[in-house]
Amino acid sequence: MIKINLVREGRAVRGAGAAPGMVAAAQVAAGGETNLNNLLIIGGLVLGVLIAGGWWLTEKHKLSERQDLVATKQVEAQRLEAIIKEVEEYQRRKDSLQRRIDLINQLKQNQKGPVKIMDRISQDLPDLVWLDKLTMSGGAITINGRGLNPNAIANFVENIKNDPLFEEPDLSSLAQTSVVPLVYSFDMNFRFSYAPKTEAGATGATSTTGTSGTATTATSTSGTRK
Repeated sequence: MIKINLVREGRAVRGAGAAPGMVAAAQVAAGGETNLNNLLIIGGLVLGVLIAGGWWLTEKHKLSERQDLVATKQVEAQRLEAIIKEVEEYQRRKDSLQRRIDLINQLKQNQKGPVKIMDRISQDLPDLVWLDKLTMSGGAITINGRGLNPNAIANFVENIKNDPLFEEPDLSSLAQTSVVPLVYSFDMNFRFSYAPKTEAGATGATSTTGTSGTATTATSTSGTRK
């Protein structure tokens, strides 16, 4: 006689029928977790994109500001460069004009120099002395002259010495050239300067030149005494 355990088979059948529901619930739970992970990943990506975009916009704005600043500085540099060129051109013109003025003044001084020197020598020239030759070379003056006595020639040397326009004279030669009438020839060298030496020298020159003769008299008599 065969016996069948219906209770165990029924339990088995009930257990087999409950398994698909549990599997479905597990699948639903697994699917929800997957969706959450996907959402987190997508959210992270979006957040990263937003952060990167914000950084890029910030850097672009900074770059734009720097470019604007550079452009402004370049415009300012060009403006200043133009001003500098104008100033340099003005300075060149000023220097050129100053050189011309200096040259004109120098020419005027050179023109007045010989006249002034001759006038001062004529003031320093005493009586009984006349000039045969006067040579000017640069700042040096050479005089060849004659006098009726050594004292008159010595007075002329002293007058030149005390004149603030002239430096220390050098009487290089003094010799008797004639007996009747008694005549002495002399050679004298000295240098001149347009700037007076001292006020004391100028005072001394004024006091000594009061006894000197005029250049006109010396020149006119020199022709008859040769």
